[in-house]
Amino acid sequence: MNMQSPAQDPDLTYLRLRTALECFQKPWGDLDEGQRETVRTRAHRARAIGARVLASPQAFGVHVPEETLDHALAEIRGRYPDAAAFLRDLHAQGFDEPAFRRALERDLRLEAVLDRVAHRADPVTEVEVELFYHLHLERFHRPETRGVRQILVTVNPDFPENTPKAARRRLTRMARALRRGEARFEDLAARHSECPSALHGGLLGRVPRGTLFPELERALFTLQPGEISPVLETEVGLHLLRCDEVIPAGTVPLEQVRGRIRTQLEKRRRKACQRAWLKALMAS
Repeated sequence: MNMQSPAQDPDLTYLRLRTALECFQKPWGDLDEGQRETVRTRAHRARAIGARVLASPQAFGVHVPEETLDHALAEIRGRYPDAAAFLRDLHAQGFDEPAFRRALERDLRLEAVLDRVAHRADPVTEVEVELFYHLHLERFHRPETRGVRQILVTVNPDFPENTPKAARRRLTRMARALRRGEARFEDLAARHSECPSALHGGLLGRVPRGTLFPELERALFTLQPGEISPVLETEVGLHLLRCDEVIPAGTVPLEQVRGRIRTQLEKRRRKACQRAWLKALMAS
């Protein structure tokens, strides 16, 4: 393959490639002209901002370790179907891999500078975490959920044991054995269920309303812990369900979400700190 001449501005070229993937989840070469214009505009703005950031005092001494650069390059390469597609896209932009690596290193230095700026943000206090929780209680509502296990038998007239009548008889016998205490649900699921959950004793986990087929949901949400459903039919086959637990609707306690709230507030604060710094930098 003949290489094109190197791009006059490899950093801008890199930004076009990256922006195309971030905005449209497609390589630059696959974009239509309208998408390309969007990418060009964003890339030019990012180029201007990046130049100011890297010329700022906060960029002094920032270094990107080689292993970090290697990992980032591998992640970008992995977004393409194969290595050849990645190189084709680079070549189409006048890049070779070393030039792309240099542009990527610049981008990572830019991120490191912004991360350094973000660390100026004031820490989030416990009072702020609790205040956010109490002012947004609706976000922490937990719907009623049921812990459930399943045995699934598909219907296939080509197999004698899976004809509609035979499959129903099999599940009916299983249900009878379970209700008599003659078998364990987990064991029967492992041996007979055709659902991937068979590998885990039929465990589907905790499910809220709106997760399962309507036929299954109607039955499940009438069961008490330990109860077995009748044989149920959906478009994928015949089912037996066992309700393992009932988790009533309610508000998630603060202690269960304290860390998540703190992380969210810290992220917001860091971004606000970065935005304020960039605004001042671009205005100077």
